[in-house]
Amino acid sequence: MTTRACHHHHGWPTTREGPYRTSAGAALRRLRKDQRGASTVELVIATPVLLLLILLIAQFALYLHATHIAQAAASEALSAARVSGGSTSAGNNEGQRILAQLGSGPLQGTSVNVQRGSTQASVTITGTATSVIPFMTFTVHAEAVGPVEKFTPSTGTGTTP
Repeated sequence: MTTRACHHHHGWPTTREGPYRTSAGAALRRLRKDQRGASTVELVIATPVLLLLILLIAQFALYLHATHIAQAAASEALSAARVSGGSTSAGNNEGQRILAQLGSGPLQGTSVNVQRGSTQASVTITGTATSVIPFMTFTVHAEAVGPVEKFTPSTGTGTTP
């Protein structure tokens, strides 16, 4: 293929096949140096990654909030179950009341399990944190354990002013 200078058209070299045709190697070199559209490709890759990062942060915050609600409900339920004269049903009712008051949004599908023995009471609360990320579930678990309070009447041997 021979190239002859043709200066009557814009001063570019032409080939016998037609004006403005160049070799494949020159076209590849031009393509590698061409940066048009690179920022669009970077944006297409970076935007979903950034959105996923924001959703992960929001999901983590919701999970922590749901965990705090479950822990607060477990603590209140334990207080109701372990007092002198308390019972498992009193603890269960208190746990359900706190969950209804605080956890209707971030904490769902909750269950309260109260155990009371002769010396120790325990409360376990489980549920699911509200999910922001599709197809993912985050289970919340909170537990509170404490001694059962017993009233022991005074024997009358101590002196009180």
